[in-house]
Amino acid sequence: MKIIVCVKQVPDTNEVRIDPIKGTLIREGVPSILNPDDANALEEALILKDKYDDVHVTVLTMGPPQADEMLRECLAMGADDAIHLSGREFAGGDTWATSNAIAAAIDKVVGEYDIIFAGRQAIDGDTAQVGPQIAERLGIAQVTYVQKVDVNGNELTIERQLEDGYEVIKAQTPILLTAIKETNTPRYMYVKGIYDAYKEKEVKVCSFADLGIEQDEVGLKASPTRVRRSFVPTPKGKGVMLEGTAKEMAEKVAISLKQKHLI
Repeated sequence: MKIIVCVKQVPDTNEVRIDPIKGTLIREGVPSILNPDDANALEEALILKDKYDDVHVTVLTMGPPQADEMLRECLAMGADDAIHLSGREFAGGDTWATSNAIAAAIDKVVGEYDIIFAGRQAIDGDTAQVGPQIAERLGIAQVTYVQKVDVNGNELTIERQLEDGYEVIKAQTPILLTAIKETNTPRYMYVKGIYDAYKEKEVKVCSFADLGIEQDEVGLKASPTRVRRSFVPTPKGKGVMLEGTAKEMAEKVAISLKQKHLI
């Protein structure tokens, strides 16, 4: 069984800062991490690798040169090989252009596959669009919000999370699945895995020329999405802590609201 896991390097949102003048992310000095939902997708692929024989896991990303570190982290966790799609031609791409590039890489570079895993969404965009768009471009089935997968040959039994429970879906490969955080708990890298990731394994770097598609299918020019304005919300005032009995605090609230002419 051949499994592809689509991953993305994202800014650590706990460290993100916003330029108050430009309204853009300040990326300098901000650490980057493996997108959390993608880590769950990778873990699910590795669980299948541990459970079944002859499972091969390939991680695939599109990003700048520094994404190499994230790919090697995936290798250290247990992935068999890694493909890095990188080049200026991909810069500025929205979900439409990104899915074009990744689908082309899967078709032209990776080749045969049974399951494609992806995270539900990336924390830097929160669109949850790239996974489903990849499936559409490849013309394969897809199931989103996956919380459990069982495999029997080329047939899958999938639990798909709903707001009030889950539904069980039967499907066949090839298929794309998007994982959620409830799917599993991602494993840590291990010492031998780290050594192999940096000393024994290679990250295959692919350029735009390797995809066999036109320039107007990727990057900023292929992106129908346009951001008209970005801004930082005005910070709210600090809360006020009240002490005393319930009656005393209620009186203080009433007096404060009256002073502000709210009542």
